[in-house]
Amino acid sequence: MADKKNQNLMQLIKKVHGFVENTDLEKHRQSQNHFGTILSDSRGVTYENVEIGGIHGEWVRVGRAHNRRQIILYCHGGGYSTGSCVYARTITAKLAKITLREVLAFDYRLAPEHPYPAALEDAVRVWDYLMYLGFGARDVIVAGDSAGGNLALVLVHYLKKEKRQLPGGLLLMSPWTDLTSSGQSFVGKADMDPVLNKEYIDQMVKAYVVNQDPADFMISPLFGDFEKFPPVYIQAGENEILLDDSRRLADRLREAGASVRMEVFPGMWHVFQMSPFKTAYEAMDHFAEFVYEIDGGMR
Repeated sequence: MADKKNQNLMQLIKKVHGFVENTDLEKHRQSQNHFGTILSDSRGVTYENVEIGGIHGEWVRVGRAHNRRQIILYCHGGGYSTGSCVYARTITAKLAKITLREVLAFDYRLAPEHPYPAALEDAVRVWDYLMYLGFGARDVIVAGDSAGGNLALVLVHYLKKEKRQLPGGLLLMSPWTDLTSSGQSFVGKADMDPVLNKEYIDQMVKAYVVNQDPADFMISPLFGDFEKFPPVYIQAGENEILLDDSRRLADRLREAGASVRMEVFPGMWHVFQMSPFKTAYEAMDHFAEFVYEIDGGMR
């Protein structure tokens, strides 16, 4: 019965995703914003626009007592070609509520108009803005889904390379870590994934990676050095083609001696946390537990 129910749910997700997708890139982006507006549970949450050196951002706050000293910097997904703060509200609103932290999301420049390294440059600018506001690096947890998970990891690689202070931790949802698409789950999960396929991934890589080596660790963070990385919590769905992007990331982190926790949710798909149902909220509860553990370790 559970398997049948899950199959029906994945078919529904596939239909919804098909509705949002559009061969016209601008219409695709608009559909995602519409999707984010409809499916985000914004009760008890406020959104405040902010401009950061020409980058649009959005503070997400709960309307009750909450932690103002430590925040979450959120990098939205969308294959580096789509996505926005509004689209990300399906997750940022949940994060703000469950962690009682303020969440800052931002609209980094998108490909193909702005290929690599535009998104990274924007992420660094937003990071510098937070440091200017007086937050310590460890006061910030960097979170992201899919390409946003990639950007979160690349940002930390960049800070590490520049010998700067690193964030307190990372929360990653189905992170896209390998733009060479070498994971076995691209084949093993191809018939199960209701959201992604290899053709779509190839299109996103082509738009984002122009005259660059996709195996460069600043593009495919899986291939970077994870020594002295901050604590990382990874969530992935059992039925997604990017599952091995998460599994291999966890392995690389463990090999480097980093603190890492990985959780694969049975029957789930790519960034299932966006969906308004029980498993998504349970996943968010686990994120909150991880955040509170990091807080406790700082005291």
